[in-house]
Amino acid sequence: MAMSITNCLIYVFVSLLISSLALASSDAPFIVAHKKASLTRLKTGVERVSVSIDIYNQGSVAAYDVSLSDDGWSKEIFDIVSGNTSISWERLDAGALVSHVFELESKTQTVFYSAPAVITFRIPTKAALQEAYSTPILPLEILADRPPEKKFDWAKRLLAKYGSLISVISFVGLFVYLIVTPSKSGGAKGSKKKR
Repeated sequence: MAMSITNCLIYVFVSLLISSLALASSDAPFIVAHKKASLTRLKTGVERVSVSIDIYNQGSVAAYDVSLSDDGWSKEIFDIVSGNTSISWERLDAGALVSHVFELESKTQTVFYSAPAVITFRIPTKAALQEAYSTPILPLEILADRPPEKKFDWAKRLLAKYGSLISVISFVGLFVYLIVTPSKSGGAKGSKKKR
């Protein structure tokens, strides 16, 4: 039984390896999209969401008629401040990167879950449009009550992260200092003249 499971896993691994090599060697665009969002509180009761989507073509040929659509932002919660949630490009060359940025504003306190952005593109060898999806973003806590950051929280975080490293470097530095500097009793003996 254990031998057949092992053989099955080896077979699946080899077949996945062969299929991935076949896909990697084919002439096709490979679209990767990364979506980021950041919150900025402007005043009491208003928060701005800055959304940035980077689209990479990691394939070996260009993608044509590339369009981005990020329509998952509810119109009941968000107002568009700048930019559009959709845009298109005529061509995205192999190894190229394009970015799209837009800003939204919200006056509603909520936790918002955004869907991935959809990228459609055309390959000259295929008639149907191809689709790719961006990475998802973490849930956005819009107008959430955040505790104020204390004055020395950053120092505590640095000390917690690098405290052991600082103490080791301090001990090594002290040891080197003690070895390199001459002692006063040894220096006084060397300066006495013999009679």
